[in-house]
Amino acid sequence: MGVKAGLAALCVAAFVCDSAAAQDVTLVAREGGIVLTGTLQGYDGEFYRIDTSYGLLTVDGQGVICEGPACPELVAPRAVIRVVGAPDAAALVPPLVEAFATARGLIYEPAAGADYAARILDPATRKELADVSFQPMGPEAATAAVEAGAADLKLSFRTEPGLGAHSVAMDAMVVIVAQDNPMPEISTTDLARVLGGEIGNWSEIGGPDVPLVVHALAPDTDLQQALSDRLGAVAAADVLHPDLAALAEAVAKDPWAIAISGRSAIVPARRLPLTDSCGFPLLPTTLAIKAGDYPLALPVTLLAAKRRLPLLTREFIAFLRTPASGEAVASAGFIDRSVTRQPMTADGLRLINAIQGAGEDVTLDDLKRLVGIMDGADRVSFTFRFEDGSSTLDSVSQDNLADLAQLIAAGQFRDQKLVLAGFSDGSGAAEANLALSVDRAAKVAQELAVVAPDLSPAQMPVVEGFGEALPMACDETAIGRQLNRRVELWVVPDFAPPGTPPLAPAP
Repeated sequence: MGVKAGLAALCVAAFVCDSAAAQDVTLVAREGGIVLTGTLQGYDGEFYRIDTSYGLLTVDGQGVICEGPACPELVAPRAVIRVVGAPDAAALVPPLVEAFATARGLIYEPAAGADYAARILDPATRKELADVSFQPMGPEAATAAVEAGAADLKLSFRTEPGLGAHSVAMDAMVVIVAQDNPMPEISTTDLARVLGGEIGNWSEIGGPDVPLVVHALAPDTDLQQALSDRLGAVAAADVLHPDLAALAEAVAKDPWAIAISGRSAIVPARRLPLTDSCGFPLLPTTLAIKAGDYPLALPVTLLAAKRRLPLLTREFIAFLRTPASGEAVASAGFIDRSVTRQPMTADGLRLINAIQGAGEDVTLDDLKRLVGIMDGADRVSFTFRFEDGSSTLDSVSQDNLADLAQLIAAGQFRDQKLVLAGFSDGSGAAEANLALSVDRAAKVAQELAVVAPDLSPAQMPVVEGFGEALPMACDETAIGRQLNRRVELWVVPDFAPPGTPPLAPAP
């Protein structure tokens, strides 16, 4: 690697890369005894990052004195934040960065160019505080850039074991067809056969006798890989497209085309309603997407290497949990992460599913107990699911747990009882499923106690389990069973008179 290329690779998103960077510096401990000499890779206002004979080191700036021509200005250093990754989520970056700057009372100044770039300036001095950019990049290349330090954050529809994940938004994949396509709906089983290449004519799924053409994103795109992970197979597409905009345009022009696209990028095509294999409608409503009840809901995340991020980058990630970030997410056409509540009585489809989908082992008494607790309750969009085959909450559920702890501590559920309601799929004996659903709800309560140890027993949710009594989808498919295995959060008014014994806390 040439000198210029090497220097460019070292100008990573997390650290300052001024003209004086990549020069020798000496860090001397203020209390003496330790001297480190090396090449400065960056300074973020808190920590130096230097390449030494011992390797790449991160050193707390408060404990050392920097000597040498490359020592940075110690007041308000310029942060360089490079984001790479999925182009189909790129619309999120500009409004989020602008909202972040506005929330801090700073000046946001976008730059012209093919790829997104912007500066954040001090309003009094117009000193440049941050240089932010986004570069579309394939998933493997984006991961490599973050791991190598050539980028700070990866925008993705998937999480990765070696990278930390920070939730940004939600989106949902929906089936799209042309406006003049006559099909009224499609089931998940028929959709799986279409995407698997088993169906080549619309007549095989109840349509006219014409060839069916499958459009899809290129298999090396982040969103298509996330979809393949969710479906468990790669789509057998006839026509490939580089992004969602091109995909929707092509499908809208062909009355016999079909594709899966993001909910935020349907136009000019139309959404084809989706049902499960038992005929239950699967609607991409805001609550269903946030709760993960819609089978093709996908989180949008920012992934970072597991190393200390610069101060401004950490503050930007913290901003993603605020209401102002939710407004920016909504403006980009995605679903924000804010909590949503809906009266249980407003969701009659769930009760219909409960009755129609009840197995032989679900008794009338089971349904009465379920409805008795649902009466007067609201469902909150926080829903908890576990990684396949484990007792570990998935990444979205872990974020939900942190958000729930903050809301409880802030008094958002005062005079209300929280219920963690566990559910299972219909596989196995009903008695075992009931016990399993209680165990899952109790596990979420235990995790909440760990995340928020200061919560009092009265603030903790109670635990209930209903086994297979309230299916979200049919158990005939893996996706349906996954949807049914969940822990929901319900809120019930609780105006107990003085002297009433407190509700038993969750175990």
